[in-house]
Amino acid sequence: MKRPLLIIFTVLLLDQLLKFYIKLTMTIGQEIPLFGNWAIIHFTENNGMAFGFQFAGEWGKLALSLFRILAVTAMGIYLYLLTKRKSDFGPVFGISMVLAGALGNILDSAFYGLIFSSSSYHTVATLLPEAGGYASFLHGKVVDMFYFPLIMIQQAEAPGWMPDFLFSADGYFVFFRPVFNIADSAITIGVAWLLLFERKFLKGL
Repeated sequence: MKRPLLIIFTVLLLDQLLKFYIKLTMTIGQEIPLFGNWAIIHFTENNGMAFGFQFAGEWGKLALSLFRILAVTAMGIYLYLLTKRKSDFGPVFGISMVLAGALGNILDSAFYGLIFSSSSYHTVATLLPEAGGYASFLHGKVVDMFYFPLIMIQQAEAPGWMPDFLFSADGYFVFFRPVFNIADSAITIGVAWLLLFERKFLKGL
């Protein structure tokens, strides 16, 4: 059980350290270019799932948070059983990454509203504000920061074969548009690992 715990701890530590740094030093929408316009630290928050997708309304947020907790509990139990059976490390690695990513975003939803003041386009959040946090338990926002607009095409300059629905309201087609975090990346890596390298394991489920 040591290796999956190490994976989960490492992902959570990196995820939360970066989120705390972003939350306490940047305003919403603030950007730090890393590699020109192709890799950017862009601070944003969302109420929902990985890569900024979300359910509408407070009930949707609560339902998603509760579902995450149930899913993480089930994955944790299953991971424990896998290690007890001394399963191959491949499936254990994939599930550990997914579990770590899910836990990382659960921490945001569960506790960030309690321990941080609200971030805005003009003010940086504070930790443990005297007036209390900006939201109740399980209603916090997930912090995202990685933005990789590798391809950006303005609609007016786009080739004729590109359909209009590919362009957003700002008139641009951007790949890759979603802003994400380390937890989202861990989930993606874990799922991709299982689908690409652990098909035999998945068929046996």
